[in-house]
Amino acid sequence: MKVQFYGAARRVTGSKHLLTTERGTKILLDCGLFQGIGTTELNMSFGFNPKDVDVVILSHAHIDHTGLLPRLVREGFNGTVYCTPATESLCGIMLLDSARIQENDIERVNKRRKRRGEPLLEVLYEEEDAKKALELMKPVGYHIKHEIEEGVSFSFYETGHILGSAGIYVEFTEDTHKKSLFITGDIGRPDDKILRKPEAFPQSDYIICESTYGDRLHSPSIDMKARLLSIVRKTCLENGGKLIIPAFSVDRTQELIYALDTLESEGLLPKIPVYIDSPLSVKATLVMRKHEEEFNPEILEYIKRDGDAFGFETLHYITKVEDSKALNFSGEPCVIISASGMAEAGRIKHHIKNNCENPNNTILIVGYCSPNSLGYQIKNKAEKLRIFGDDLVLRANVEVMDSFSAHGDYNEMIDYLACQDSSKVKKVFLVHGELDTQTAFKDKLEKVGYRSVEIPMHKEGFII
Repeated sequence: MKVQFYGAARRVTGSKHLLTTERGTKILLDCGLFQGIGTTELNMSFGFNPKDVDVVILSHAHIDHTGLLPRLVREGFNGTVYCTPATESLCGIMLLDSARIQENDIERVNKRRKRRGEPLLEVLYEEEDAKKALELMKPVGYHIKHEIEEGVSFSFYETGHILGSAGIYVEFTEDTHKKSLFITGDIGRPDDKILRKPEAFPQSDYIICESTYGDRLHSPSIDMKARLLSIVRKTCLENGGKLIIPAFSVDRTQELIYALDTLESEGLLPKIPVYIDSPLSVKATLVMRKHEEEFNPEILEYIKRDGDAFGFETLHYITKVEDSKALNFSGEPCVIISASGMAEAGRIKHHIKNNCENPNNTILIVGYCSPNSLGYQIKNKAEKLRIFGDDLVLRANVEVMDSFSAHGDYNEMIDYLACQDSSKVKKVFLVHGELDTQTAFKDKLEKVGYRSVEIPMHKEGFII
């Protein structure tokens, strides 16, 4: 079998790993969108012919793992897309949302290009392409062995990253020899406030492992709620300002809501409005409520007592554009949670633009931001920000809480891999990380017994 890396190779986004079996069957593991500045060309061209792909297997619903699936369909893919039931539910809202973003972005860009007399650009994909992609999806539960062709099968194992997230265990037989490959997808954290912790997976010959936080440790999460409460009080009560939180629509937003819900239940949260200003986040929260089978025992017990982990008196879900715009003209102290998490698209960019120059406000970064994203610039307190063509001065306070991150740090990832006998793993491929981070993580893996750790380049292939 051959594996080639067409995305998330020495970078964080765009996960795409192409397997080719002895019979020539092509299996694409994830079909992610490259995100950030300068990724247009990478998203327009796959590097392989989509018509040749027979099967897609998705690890989870995040756009950097699924967001090019409609493009794949647009260019001729018509095979089966396998995923977990919860991933199918989330893709049902996320891919359509992504398509609308693609259409709106290209319309805005082409208006400028037309005024300048420049040739118009092609849309990456449209809503119809996303709908066709969704029709190809076939849900498969955890631990169910599904045969792709004779001698090649896969099964899913929980990774606790977001709702429905899974590692993919591929078994294949070549020349009468049985071999196995495990793709971690994104590795969640053992103390996730909503989901069950990542589970052990079978011994594997080869592992494709994410490495997002391969060079760092998260701060202790024991004080997460207290820290969040402190930021809310200082920003909204002491400064009379707005707390702006870019957050991914799936899991991170719900974890923030859950934390605020428990603070409100304990009588600690100030009586200020909290706005979830993202149609996608609103829909994702509804999907979360329908998949409580993936929740951990603690939140299930809380729901029994409280009735709802994602709703309290001062919480408001916003979907209408006019209501979102009204927040920018309101002077009331409040909390605004909006997507996207890297502040690259969506309503959050408007909220940051309208609030970043006020020193009474705070922008709270709660998740990973790729180096070429607006969120990364804010996280590193850049003096100036360019948003929608305007240059702005960053005067708002900036706070960072990586305890909300959905990615395990290097100790948590090594603990996750501890179910393996490292001496039996022939090779580990590191993906989904920046090169410096991957180099550091490679060194850590070698120190715990992994003999061969590879950091593949974009489009590089290996025989396994």
